[in-house]
Amino acid sequence: MALSLQEQLLKAGLTDKKKVKQVKQQKHKQAKAQQRHKVVESDEAKLAAAEAIEAKKAKDRELNQQTKLEAEKKAIVAQIKQLIEVNKQPRGKADVVCNFTDGTLIKRMYVGTETQKHISQGKLAIVKYEQAYELVPMPVADKIAERDPLVVVYRSDTISAEDQKSSEDDDWYADYQIPDDLNW
Repeated sequence: MALSLQEQLLKAGLTDKKKVKQVKQQKHKQAKAQQRHKVVESDEAKLAAAEAIEAKKAKDRELNQQTKLEAEKKAIVAQIKQLIEVNKQPRGKADVVCNFTDGTLIKRMYVGTETQKHISQGKLAIVKYEQAYELVPMPVADKIAERDPLVVVYRSDTISAEDQKSSEDDDWYADYQIPDDLNW
């Protein structure tokens, strides 16, 4: 059995029994005082280490949150891409120009007459896809708009407040007949 440090020091002659007894009594008194007063000796190094650990944990949580958000964004982009690729509609025989706005720019797309009717009736919507524009059915456009509303460029079923106001101003013209010889 290994000897304790006190016993080793006694054996080597570096201390005497009186000092060993004195150190034991002092340690016993400190332990009793701590139990009575519930005083915990605070070690500055331990506190600094604990603070550093907490700071590292907080930083790790924040980094994990950021990577999680980035992964979610990538997943949403992939879902939108898949929805567009699977559901894009043919434009038909490109003989009619369909003008629409993308932000502040006016864009044009050549489509067939049937496709142009579907766009104006609100059955098809125009979405932005990889620097180009595609046509998708309205239910798919709704799903895409839930994920990212900026991808859906034009849908005829949503009328802006300005357009609604101008259509209300035009209602007073409804009583007048439009001449047949007038070409638009």
